[in-house]
Amino acid sequence: MSEQVGFLTMGAARAGGDAPEIGIGMLGYAFMGKAHTNAYKKIPYMLWPPPARPRLVAVCGRNEAGVAEAARRYGYERHYTDWRELLRDDRVQVFDNGGPNNVHAEPCIAAAEAGKHIICEKPLARTAAEAKEMLQAVQRSGVKHVCAFNYRFVPAVRQARLLLEQGVLGRIFHFRARYLQEWGNSPDVAQWRYHAETAGSGALGDLGAHIIDLGRFLVGEPRSVSALTATFIKERQDPGGGTGMKAVDVDDAFEAVVEFENGAVGTLEASRFAPGRKNANTFEINGERGTIAFNLERLNELEVYLEGTSPKEAQGFRDVLVSESFHPFWEHWWPQGHIIGWEHTFVHELGHLLDAIVNNKDVAPYGATFEDGYKNAVICDAIIQSAREGRRVEIAY
Repeated sequence: MSEQVGFLTMGAARAGGDAPEIGIGMLGYAFMGKAHTNAYKKIPYMLWPPPARPRLVAVCGRNEAGVAEAARRYGYERHYTDWRELLRDDRVQVFDNGGPNNVHAEPCIAAAEAGKHIICEKPLARTAAEAKEMLQAVQRSGVKHVCAFNYRFVPAVRQARLLLEQGVLGRIFHFRARYLQEWGNSPDVAQWRYHAETAGSGALGDLGAHIIDLGRFLVGEPRSVSALTATFIKERQDPGGGTGMKAVDVDDAFEAVVEFENGAVGTLEASRFAPGRKNANTFEINGERGTIAFNLERLNELEVYLEGTSPKEAQGFRDVLVSESFHPFWEHWWPQGHIIGWEHTFVHELGHLLDAIVNNKDVAPYGATFEDGYKNAVICDAIIQSAREGRRVEIAY
């Protein structure tokens, strides 16, 4: 099984010598900057022996005082307030883009042209056209590239993928997924995620992109979508610091019905207006011989039902604790039952990228590339088009 999991066997090549050092340049130092930096710091001693030793060269942000404090706090050697200066730093070999969606395309394209390997947070871009330009840039340059769909690196999700690859469920009938959070349910919340010029879309790109990626990762390519969107709060405080109100021009929630190329059907739902749901990313897959289900709020567990198990009188769902040494990624962590958390997905994801760089491996199929990010953006655009036009839309890459 470990051969299928990607970087689980990567240490063997490095066991006889020191791992190379790879310089990291980070754009953004808030939520994702914190999560990624935490992972870089853990890689050298948890993924032992590591594929590479990340060197925290530089962090970049617009606010001089804020980014200087972030550099001191996280341990970066220097800081910049202009991403162009960061990309001119020869010590930076990996460009990590954790900025808002409107600063994904231009810096990533420039990074590719400068020969930097790239990891960019999701959604890859605000539109499919913008994502296509980013994909073309990395294809021209030949750099390694990752679109940060980190839930591919949850052990239980990877275990679900391996079960599907082994054909345990047989023919797949249904994929239903939802991603619910509650923090949008207040008119006092004001930030860049509520405006198309900075975010592209709302709950769709913020949350829905994750479940769209999981659908592609686990079930396959979609053929068509039929969708609707809703915006519940029409105005919010201007996130630019002004005292006035600014119109909300993105979705607060969406619902979509999906037809997959392999004949499966599915439903997708995302909302930031679900009181009590903190980070409820869930999916269920029904096949001819069983069902698997997952809930991110219980990310060490996988619900499994397989028909034909014995004794018949005891058939039902099993709550599998995905924490055994033979489960994906667990050789690097604790004894069984000593669970890991959300932050560890980034350790796995960034370790996968470093292994691909050092050992010239493909990021795909287990890691998401800019191609996956582009296809995700195509599907997001199709959902918006379907909701706007009130009709089913075919997916065309």
